[in-house]
Amino acid sequence: MADLYEEIVKLKANGKSAALATIIGAEGSTPRETGAKMLVREDGTILGTIGGGCLEGQVIEDAIKVMREETPRTFHHDLTGKEAAGAGMICGGVLDIYIEPIIPTPTVFIFGGGHISLFVSKISAMAGFEVAVIDDRTEFANTERFPEAEQVIAGTFSLTFPQLKVNRSSYLVIVTRGHAGDQEVLEWALSTEARYIGMIGSKKKIRTIYENLEKKGIAQEQMQRVFAPIGLEIGALTPEEIAVSIVAQLIQVRRELQVSA
Repeated sequence: MADLYEEIVKLKANGKSAALATIIGAEGSTPRETGAKMLVREDGTILGTIGGGCLEGQVIEDAIKVMREETPRTFHHDLTGKEAAGAGMICGGVLDIYIEPIIPTPTVFIFGGGHISLFVSKISAMAGFEVAVIDDRTEFANTERFPEAEQVIAGTFSLTFPQLKVNRSSYLVIVTRGHAGDQEVLEWALSTEARYIGMIGSKKKIRTIYENLEKKGIAQEQMQRVFAPIGLEIGALTPEEIAVSIVAQLIQVRRELQVSA
């Protein structure tokens, strides 16, 4: 059991998701007793067991759904009839299995503290993301301007990068005040394992930045990770509308819908 919880701590530290399946009810002849646990990682691998066979395969599928939905659920399994036969088990009981998602809260790192960032921060927090704001101007990067943010950093972008704990649960929103800042942040962002990278700008600006990065040795394939222009195409014009389109895209990626950069 200790190994299981140590693995949970490790997964959360690395920004990876998992789900914990626990038998909370068992009647009759069942493969495991109440309290048995199995950890399911996001790639479908497991630690521990709740009985093996096809039953365990079904629980893995259920656990992956729970991870995606980020909502705990209880699943009922009747091993007295067809389900038992399909699992190849000689048993005649019923099981209730509680599956809970294990995720570190996803964090949105907003680079730039301007008007669009102001609303991206507010809406992201409302949508259940933690928020970090980074800008090289103290008058824009402060807690008075971004009271909902967990972290606000004022400083040169290149010097702030080492302070940021970016992992596979991180979403990077690049909306700095100029091309140079956007390019600097994007070059660094492509070296991270962030789940989402989005950059604001016209197609001409984006093309110019991509060409500059190619000259610095960054492959086109790497830049295919980037959502640019950022946000869903909803005809947004105002800072508030643009922020809505950006956060909507973050949610789309978070829920693993069919999207591509």
